Parts: sequence; structure tokens; C-alpha cells
Amino acid sequence: MSLIESFNPLTDPMIQVMNESGEIVRPDLMPNWSTEKIKEAYATMILVRVADAKFTNMQRQGRCGTYPSVEGHEAIQIGSGFELQKTDWVFPAFRELPICYVHGMPLEKILLYWLGNEWGSHTDACVAPVSIPVGSHMLHAVGYAWAMRLQKKPVITVSYFGDGATSEGDFYEAMNFAGVNKAGSIFMCQNNNYAISTPRSKQTVAKTLAQKAISAGIPGVVVDGLDIFAMATVTKLAADRARNNNEPTLIEAINYRYGNHTTSDDSGRYRTKEEVEEWRKKDPVMRLKLYLQKNNLWSEAWEQKIREDADVKVRAAVEIGENFPVQTVDEIFDYMYEKPTPALIEQKEYLKGFLGNQ
Repeated sequence: MSLIESFNPLTDPMIQVMNESGEIVRPDLMPNWSTEKIKEAYATMILVRVADAKFTNMQRQGRCGTYPSVEGHEAIQIGSGFELQKTDWVFPAFRELPICYVHGMPLEKILLYWLGNEWGSHTDACVAPVSIPVGSHMLHAVGYAWAMRLQKKPVITVSYFGDGATSEGDFYEAMNFAGVNKAGSIFMCQNNNYAISTPRSKQTVAKTLAQKAISAGIPGVVVDGLDIFAMATVTKLAADRARNNNEPTLIEAINYRYGNHTTSDDSGRYRTKEEVEEWRKKDPVMRLKLYLQKNNLWSEAWEQKIREDADVKVRAAVEIGENFPVQTVDEIFDYMYEKPTPALIEQKEYLKGFLGNQ
């Protein structure tokens, strides 16, 4: 019986491989990563942090629409993303810059979405469009995984969502459907302690969110979501179950959202600076840096180089995004469905008239 299948979400402690000091506490659970891959993971985390800060600043400057910071979610998404195959399908919510990038979406396409351009949802990567409605995309992920099983294709799906989505009926429906129909789908719950301003304690009195998988008859595990190694190992086990046996898994990754819910939020109104600073001590990027330092894999020169490279990549993405051709009114409506509905046709014509038939 694997670690996932034997895990009891009601009694077992959170799975952790690397502690806050960058020390390996479960060497038996270290992912099979080379030194180069570990350093690549850290460089990717730095790139994501640079992009995240830039996109946030762009919103403040009026150059970008509402934007959700991903700071604190890097280990979950990069750790899991490194264990997926490029043919697997990722179904993101809206705070998924890291996994979208790792899974093949160019930075400029990710930015383009937040610039309000429909072409930000167009990509050759196996990434579904951003899902703003809370929890609805889990159903899409399970449906796709089920279709792949029926077609006998070794493709799995992963849906990424926050703790708030576990309060939605879609969450239970998706898990139940996946269990009954043996759909190879991973439910990646990023428990960052808040559903916007609602703390986890006011969402449910359940000891864990992972235990909610019991109702669907599927495994649920609790993982340190600020530990990139733990995320990689558990995702690999879940992916193998999904790919080889069409077995779904719920992963509750405990992490923290360091920034506001979005740029339209003020988290200082519902949580204290002391709370944030306490969680800062568990920062996933700092944790991996400490590991690299302890193992003589880090240097000031290398850190400076990857930060300079990240800055170049982000600047290039912004240049492309801000100079991308303006979308037409037709493009806003014509790709919603295979064939436009009468309501969409009416809305499109109204907007064209309002804008002067652009």
C-alpha cells in the first residue's frame, strides 16, 4: 500500500520532507531529482516571484487589470508541475501563474489574460483557461480525465483550487464522480488559510480538508505546501495512481497567501501583521535556498545571475504583452462556444453598436 493509500487524514501528521530550516527530515521521501533539477526549481521560483511582483506593480500603475498574487504558492505548483507530463492537462483557478508557466504557457500569455486580452487564454500547452467561478473547473478536469480513460489514453488531469472551493457543491460532485467512474484526476487543494477574507475556521469544523475525500471513497492526504520536495513526491505518487489505475486523489497542501487576495483586496483588515510574519518564517523560496546553502549548491554570483535572467524574461514578456494586437469585438464572443448562441450574437451586436461598430 502506497503512502497515499495508507494515509489517514484524521490522524496522520502532515507529510513533510524538508523543514523550515532547509533540513531534510524524511530522506526516504526525497524526490528523484538531480542537483541540476533542484537548482532549476529554485531558479523557477525566483522567476515566478519577479513576475508576480512586476504584474502586481503594473496593476498599481493602471497598466493591468485586477491581479492575484501567487507569493506563497510557488512550492505547491512548481513542485507538482515538475512531476507532471506535458501531455497531462492542468485546470487552473486564477492564482496559478507558477503551474501554468511550468506546464508550458509563456509568461506573456499569462500576462495577456490579466491585461484583458482574450488571446491570453490561447496556448499550445495543455492548460485550460483560467476559471474565475470558485470550484467549477474541478468538474471539467474530472470530465476530461474520464474521457481519457474511455479512450484508453495515459493522460491525467490536475485541478488547482483554494480552500474556499471545498465549501462548494461542485467540489463534492467532482470527487464523487471521479471515484465512481475511475477518472484519473488529482484534486490539488491549496489551503492558504483564507477564502478571500473568510478564515478556514469559519468554513468548516472538519479537522482537515483532506478528510472530505472519505465521503467520495478516495484517498486524501495532507502535505506541507511550503515544502517543494514534499509536493513533488506526493504529486508523483498521485500521478502514478491516476495514470496507471485511473484512481483519483485529493491533496490538501497547507500553505499561506502572503499577499492580498487580489489587488482589489486589503488583507490587513482581516489578519494581523504578526500572523503574516510568523508564516514568513516558512517561506517556500527561502526554505529551498537554505537547503541549497547547506548542500553547497548556492552562491551569491549564481543568485545574482538567475535574478538578472528572470528580470530579462519578465521585461520581455511585458514588452510582448503590452504591444500585442488589440482584440476585436468578434474575438471576445466567437470563441466562447463552437457556435455562438443567440444571446451572445445579440450581445456582440450591441457592443459593436456601443463602440461604434469596431
